[in-house]
Amino acid sequence: MSKHEDLSPGEIEVPKNRLIVGSSQSTGIERSHNEDALLLLNGFTLGINSHSDFGVFLVADGMGGHRAGEVASAVSIRTVARKITEHTVLELLNSEDDTEGEPLQDQLKKALEEANQAVVDTVPGGGTTLTAAVLVGNQVTIGHVGDSRAYFIRDGKPEVITRDHSLVERLRELGQLTEEEAAVHPQRNVLYRAIGQGENLEVDVFTMPVPKGGYLLICSDGLWGVVPDPMMMDIIRSAPNPQTACDLLVQAANFAGGPDNISVVLVQFPED
Repeated sequence: MSKHEDLSPGEIEVPKNRLIVGSSQSTGIERSHNEDALLLLNGFTLGINSHSDFGVFLVADGMGGHRAGEVASAVSIRTVARKITEHTVLELLNSEDDTEGEPLQDQLKKALEEANQAVVDTVPGGGTTLTAAVLVGNQVTIGHVGDSRAYFIRDGKPEVITRDHSLVERLRELGQLTEEEAAVHPQRNVLYRAIGQGENLEVDVFTMPVPKGGYLLICSDGLWGVVPDPMMMDIIRSAPNPQTACDLLVQAANFAGGPDNISVVLVQFPED
């Protein structure tokens, strides 16, 4: 008997040493159209020249009147995805050595800078946040502008690994606001740094080892600004897989009023 014959019809056997990825999105309850954008690319190779898991995960939250926000977010993720695919993923597949080529942090920084210029050129007055994660093996490189967030989740505990580029967060860092005051401040969504808001852009770029057996969560403020971190962790812990978790996280944000567009990507890492 084949080792797969005991599977129920429609049941999928998921390898234990592979990434599992989920994503979900909603316009929300109060918004009439969606200015968020997300993009996911992931895979692996097996065989004589096999490579570890690799992936590109992007979340952008657009802003600007007359639908400029949705154009800005779409332009930014397409620009970054194209550059990273051409200069990272294809290089990886063409090489037997994962370390060859331009350093990934430099590639990702240039990709976000190109996205910024593309938005400045094509969507005057528009802007967007952009949080990008590029996974190669056991390392993930983050490129970040704005207040969409990336979290690591280890042992069910969340760690925000990006920094919100918002005026309220700056005041909180300076000790002029408490966390509780910042959470309800009327200007908490005002950004001092965003894609498309100027010719010269400062980008946060860093590399971290993945949390083995844990998760990477990337989301727009339509999720983290509405659903408290402990509730998000409860949902992720109790969900049977990342896709169900993402769907339930979006439902929770809408149940809480859905004041903004909601985007979420959840990557579950293997134990080994």
